Amino acid sequence: MSDILIPFSEIHQNLAAILKTYGFSSDRADVCAKLFAKADLDGVRSHGVNKFLKFLEFIRKGNVKPNNEPILESSLGVFERWDGLLGVGNLNAEFAMSRAIKISEQFGIGCVALKNTNHWMRAGNFGWQAVDSGKIGICFTNTKPNMPAWGGSEPTLGNNPLVIAIPRKNGPVVLDMAMSQFAYGKLENYVRSNKKAPFPAGFDEEGNLTKDPEPILKNEMALPAGMWKGAGLSLVLNMLAATLSGGDSTHQVNTSGSEIGVSQVFLCFDPVKLGMESWFDQKCDDIIENLKNSKVFEGQKVLYPGENILNTRSKNRIQGVPVDKKVWGKILKELE
Repeated sequence: MSDILIPFSEIHQNLAAILKTYGFSSDRADVCAKLFAKADLDGVRSHGVNKFLKFLEFIRKGNVKPNNEPILESSLGVFERWDGLLGVGNLNAEFAMSRAIKISEQFGIGCVALKNTNHWMRAGNFGWQAVDSGKIGICFTNTKPNMPAWGGSEPTLGNNPLVIAIPRKNGPVVLDMAMSQFAYGKLENYVRSNKKAPFPAGFDEEGNLTKDPEPILKNEMALPAGMWKGAGLSLVLNMLAATLSGGDSTHQVNTSGSEIGVSQVFLCFDPVKLGMESWFDQKCDDIIENLKNSKVFEGQKVLYPGENILNTRSKNRIQGVPVDKKVWGKILKELE
């Protein structure tokens, strides 16, 4: 990839301007564009600008309804169930996490299940949303079938991203992972860069493990993270997302021919409301200190999930956000 450095505000403003031409209200265009731009700002390039053109294609196809907002189906104290009405995935997810945060502030725990929504793009955005409000956040989604069951020869499971975010004064811990060894956006980045994955990433046509991203992307045969363990975790996350929301499961998402109408769950815990303040930060710090003091092999270091995000964010705000030059040129053509 040939990169150029662009100020965060410029990325945000240009994406928002394009979204307005696709029927977004000004407020919704602003938030949606900011969520895309934040992915690149934080160094998660697979799910920011690089996904934007595909997102626009989904709008043109009618799969994403720009101004549809979630409607409440049921509310039972700590638990709410919403219908996303095939609205914008990252806006629906941002809304659902905000509801989980609000509920947790009242009850200590909040859970929101969301059906009939769309791809939320960078999952980690919603973990950071939780920790920025001082809450523990957990969220997960199902997807279309894009990963085989362990021992399977066709995509049956989803790679079902999972986020677990823990607030901490000395640096939040934010785990953002798909159930595949490599997210599909990451594999697409390897193709753009004409690179192979550093570790086996999936299966080729003969069922052999391969680092070559192209046959994996073509056949949607990503390697489950942890092999049979990742396959099992994918299955139960899909079951929880579909049953709690009342929405489609992975095999039902597939019947549309596109990845639309997925199911998601958002959980929040408020340490203040739950009376955990006296020990919360200290216990978190002790755990991280123990991790960082562990022995490492020569030339290696131990990092906790999300450790580098704040540094990357700060550097990119000062120097500019790296963006693929060709991709950015195609995006700017949308403004012509």
